[in-house]
Amino acid sequence: MTEPRRIGRRAAVKLGVAGTLGALGVGSFAYGLSTTAREGAVDVFSGDAPSGALWDAWRGRGWAREARHYRVLGKNIQCQVCPNECLLRPEDRGRCRNKVHKEGKLWTLAYANPVSLHVDPIEKKPLFHFLPGSAAYSLATAGCSFRCKNCQNWEISQKKPEELKVVDAPAIRIPRQGSLLLGPDAIARLTLEPEEVVAAARATGSASIAYTYAEPTSFFEYMMDTARAARAAGIKNVAVTNGYIFREARAELAKVLDAVNVDLKGFDEAGYQRLNAGKLAPVLETLVAYRAAGVWLEVSYLVVPGYADDLGMLARLCAWMARELGPDVPLHFLRFMPQYQLKHVPPTPLATLREAARIARDAGLRFVYLGNARGVADATVTYCPDCRQAALERNGYLLVTNALDGAGRCRGCGRALPGVWVK
Repeated sequence: MTEPRRIGRRAAVKLGVAGTLGALGVGSFAYGLSTTAREGAVDVFSGDAPSGALWDAWRGRGWAREARHYRVLGKNIQCQVCPNECLLRPEDRGRCRNKVHKEGKLWTLAYANPVSLHVDPIEKKPLFHFLPGSAAYSLATAGCSFRCKNCQNWEISQKKPEELKVVDAPAIRIPRQGSLLLGPDAIARLTLEPEEVVAAARATGSASIAYTYAEPTSFFEYMMDTARAARAAGIKNVAVTNGYIFREARAELAKVLDAVNVDLKGFDEAGYQRLNAGKLAPVLETLVAYRAAGVWLEVSYLVVPGYADDLGMLARLCAWMARELGPDVPLHFLRFMPQYQLKHVPPTPLATLREAARIARDAGLRFVYLGNARGVADATVTYCPDCRQAALERNGYLLVTNALDGAGRCRGCGRALPGVWVK
């Protein structure tokens, strides 16, 4: 694999953007090209775009499309989908591994070429207040904007599309009946256009399409076109995301999203850089923006020992959520299990999760859940805030009790619970 190239301030000047530094700031937080260039925070893959027969095959299968949200800066291009703001010379590849600069344009290599397809319960996302008990047709491509040391899907998120797809064998399509009986070899040759994703979701009885597993903003164009087709067909759209997305791309996406679970990975900038090689501020802006846009929002927080388990930090997080997002946004504290680059780190103690839940409830959050925490009573039960009746009970990802009426009201006292309950 080609080694990534770090772009710093001097490199940015040499690449012809000296006159633009500071001109592309975005949002109310201090991030943008000027910050990226000054701090030298972005790794890109120099000269690593596909070429020759591989590039021809990628375009021939429809897997390469012109990207959205980018700027031409002289001979160079800067991606504007996420705050990495990758600055690419001709033939460079972006940090997410999916964007390349070729022929004077920015291209996505992650179009119509999923590497993972499943039908999941919506509770697996996790989304507990969105169409409980329904199925979500779930897909992912290769690539991610982060470098999380604890990634549970690193086999796809930290790969280039070319490492997981095959062009030296005939392409295949999913049959119209939406069969998912596809092994890895078949998925490696699969082309699945947005309209075909929608057809498969309908055929499998899925109420929603979930863009998940890897980071969906890294396949932004594919997600957008699929989401628009799904919206037209009356199928909901769900994103499971790190929330690392710029304002214009986020506003476009919010128009077609019905629900989002944002994986908040800490609550301080140093911790974000240490664990994920990202920045916290843009994620907080995304949380506020999705809430304001009316997209149903739930937040996940993986409690990683030694990285994201400081109780004082958790208290600040919960106070911020109660103040900026409101008390009705569900918060899922997830138990860390050793994996990827953190196999030496022990699982999160259950006592830590219980204390985190107490802190959240004391901060005023009404719906707090514990994930991966079998043995903890009521870890995934939704209680009515008024009468304390168990409105929704789950066993793992399986919904076993639904005591809400068709409009999402508690059958015990009639209170309407926040969420999306009707397809």
